[in-house]
Order: sequence, then structure tokens, then C-alpha cells
Amino acid sequence: MNIIETDRLILRKLGVDDAEFILDLFNQPSFIHYIGDRGVRTLEDAKRYILAGAVTSYERFGFGLYLTLLAEGQIPIGICGLVKRDSLKDADVGFAFLPQYWSKGYAFEAASAVLVYARNTLGLKRILGITTPDNQGSIRVLEKAGLKFEQMVRLSEDDVELKLFASEV
Repeated sequence: MNIIETDRLILRKLGVDDAEFILDLFNQPSFIHYIGDRGVRTLEDAKRYILAGAVTSYERFGFGLYLTLLAEGQIPIGICGLVKRDSLKDADVGFAFLPQYWSKGYAFEAASAVLVYARNTLGLKRILGITTPDNQGSIRVLEKAGLKFEQMVRLSEDDVELKLFASEV
């Protein structure tokens, strides 16, 4: 089921059939460096992650991370969507793409479409974005999408410090 469509992209709900792609994406060195090691090592791990993460989020909040595909050819290239974390008051826009699809405008296109969806369909008033201080690519995407740096935060007491951006959508 397609949630969002842009000129070049389709964002749809993740399902267990996407486990192979999630396994690949989550084990990219860039994903582990910038986002973290989610312990997804097998197809079964990926299926459990999809069910416990995205599918549970869809049921609980009405949104989550979506598989992002090239409209032409339906090729999966990343994930983008909204995440509601216990430690943050508002949902945050999250995204991760396979490195071969970086610097082509896909993250900005997907994140911008998610912000419009958040405002127009979900009725959310404020959206956050978080990233490690050294992730210049994600910082550029968040700023280009209209989010402004607010403060440094930790999602948990023992977590690394992250840059928190916010947008009044």
C-alpha cells in the first residue's frame, strides 16, 4: 500500500517481505556509523525488526518508517518516515538510504514529502529530526527541508549526544 508518491519515489509500508533489503541496509558501514548497530544479522532478525518496529508503529501511531522505492522500476533504495520515540515529545523524520543512492536528492525528496504528509494527512504540528553531529549529509537534508537546529540531546542517559532539529510543519 503506497503512502506517499513523488515524481521519482514511492513510499510504502514495510512488511516482512522487505527483510532482505532491511538486512542489507542495516549492515551498511554508513548505517552502523551514523545510525547505529541494530543487531540485524539474519533474515529472521530483519523480519523481527520490521514487525516490532515499523508494523507496531503503524498500529500504535498511524505512521512509521516506510520503504522508499524508485518509482521507475520499483527498486528499493532506502527508508524514510516518522518515528515516535519515548524520549522525545514529538515524532521525528528519519531516513537512511543505500550509499549508491546518496547525493541524488532522494533523501530530501522523501523527507520533504513525509513532512507534507505529516502536516496535511496526519495533522502533526511539529516534527523533529535528529542526527549525529558528524553526519553532514543528514544535517543538510534536514536544514534544506526547513528544520532548524534547536539543541543537543541524548535519547538515553548512556547514548551519544545528537543534534536535534525542529520544524513547525
